Amino acid sequence: MPSDEMLLALAHRISERLEPRSLSVTTAESCTGGWIAKLLTDVPGCSAWFDRGFVTYSNEAKQEQLAVPAAVLDEHGAVSEPTVRAMAEGALRHSRADLALSVSGIAGPGGGRPDKPLGLVWFGWAQRLAGDGTSISSEHCVFNGNRDDVRRQAVVRALDGILELIGE
Repeated sequence: MPSDEMLLALAHRISERLEPRSLSVTTAESCTGGWIAKLLTDVPGCSAWFDRGFVTYSNEAKQEQLAVPAAVLDEHGAVSEPTVRAMAEGALRHSRADLALSVSGIAGPGGGRPDKPLGLVWFGWAQRLAGDGTSISSEHCVFNGNRDDVRRQAVVRALDGILELIGE
């Protein structure tokens, strides 16, 4: 499992890549409960590149804070590709950041079902483009382990995705 030191090292790598490019990031988190934002803000000087974090654990919070359409949540559920894409897009729209990441998953110990197993986590990454455009990518992983293990692995994948987005 990723250690606290490994997680902090990832956050520092993000800082080293964002600051020289004058890029900023925002987070939209559900199953990670703000862990990613906390980790990023553990880096000294993060105010130069961290805009804000949204912890939208409930469907209502996703709708109110990120403008995730109720129809998306009703049709696909909170743990789905359409939802994390809408979360990432909403985080950009409701912030001044250049980049956004979103996470929604089933960390356990309960809540899994055959079509959405325990450990399923969806990720979204969005980038503001010139003009009014937005580029969004998404993926899912199914992690093993207990609640903490799933969440730790989700934090790593979300941060790795930001590094990939900015070209590392």
